[in-house]
Amino acid sequence: MIAAFSFTALAAVFTALAAAPFFLGTYGTGFLLGLVGYVTLASAWALFSGPTRYVSLATVAFFGIGAYTVAVLYETLPSWLVLVVAALIGLVVALLVGLSTLRLAGVYFVIFTFGLAELIRQIVTWYEVNITGTLGRYLFVDYGPEVVYWKLLALCAVTLAIGYLVKRSRWGLALKMIGDDEVVAEHCGLPTARVKLALFAASSVIITLVGAIQAPRWTYIEPTIVFNPTISFLTLIMALLGGAGRLWGPVVGAVPLFLLFEWLSANFPDHYSIILGLLFIAIVFVLPNGVLGFLEEHWTRLRANRSAKSDLEKREAG
Repeated sequence: MIAAFSFTALAAVFTALAAAPFFLGTYGTGFLLGLVGYVTLASAWALFSGPTRYVSLATVAFFGIGAYTVAVLYETLPSWLVLVVAALIGLVVALLVGLSTLRLAGVYFVIFTFGLAELIRQIVTWYEVNITGTLGRYLFVDYGPEVVYWKLLALCAVTLAIGYLVKRSRWGLALKMIGDDEVVAEHCGLPTARVKLALFAASSVIITLVGAIQAPRWTYIEPTIVFNPTISFLTLIMALLGGAGRLWGPVVGAVPLFLLFEWLSANFPDHYSIILGLLFIAIVFVLPNGVLGFLEEHWTRLRANRSAKSDLEKREAG
């Protein structure tokens, strides 16, 4: 009964969001587009990094790959086929990166993924300058921002559905075991390498598609735009704030932080990155398990206290 109600409520929310462009102007649609994009990025990031606790900063690498694939191939291939090619490129890169780096852990994995994003940006920049003779590309499409928004909204729904199915499957349990103690998981016979690689690849493909779908937002695409490291840090902070290990955690973190960052970037453009760093530090120290983890912990503690108080009152009454 509760599951059916939740599904109905969720369907109603997505239906309302899908109808929003008919009532909002261009600015409102663009604003929702950015919001849904970050919700999808944070949810895709948490699909792998949340339960395994492998902190990846390669988000912008795959985002940029998707955007540049569209910029290069849009005029030669149908739009749907360009998205397929972008997803395949993202999958190949994710498999190569995963096979070579997922044995790393802790700060080493973080450093490598951050370096990967910078490496890909430099390769794309070198190619554009030395091979094509320009630093960027113009991208003109024959549809408006509402089409981009609907594609992103559909991808967001698919991402949440994948997260729900993974958490209710053996894969979800395997990922939790890896996050708790990977050595113990291996000794229990769990194929940790295959599990990590599969979920990392799935997460990376979704992130690549977000970049590919959002590419038409920019008429002119260059490395500094689509390989902006701020995308990786914003995605990370949003997921951590809500609770990366929970299905709805990235959504809870992405919505308020996106609103806050939009206001900060408009009112404090010179101090935006400083505030971003301070906020990240505050989240790590104050809410290490995210908002949902904090609420769940205190709710469990409150119920335990009420139960103990009730038992005590029964004993005194008896």
